[in-house]
Amino acid sequence: MPKVIKPSKEIVIKTIEILNKLPHDKAVEVADFADFILSRFEGQILQKGIEKISADSSTFDFLNDEDELYTLKDAKVIYHGKR
Repeated sequence: MPKVIKPSKEIVIKTIEILNKLPHDKAVEVADFADFILSRFEGQILQKGIEKISADSSTFDFLNDEDELYTLKDAKVIYHGKR
């Protein structure tokens, strides 16, 4: 999973100062956008976690040990010199 680096104190202070200068409706807009970005970020973290769990899982290992059911001799149509 990606390493989460918290914003610096300066960024937080600057953002609060900007928000305090905005009218209420614009501050709400910024908050909604921040919620959207956070939601998308959390979704990405969740997706990467699921991908890691799937990759590390041995659930489908049986497919690697499966016997070959068909060979090239079983092919009925030949494409580009191969069956």
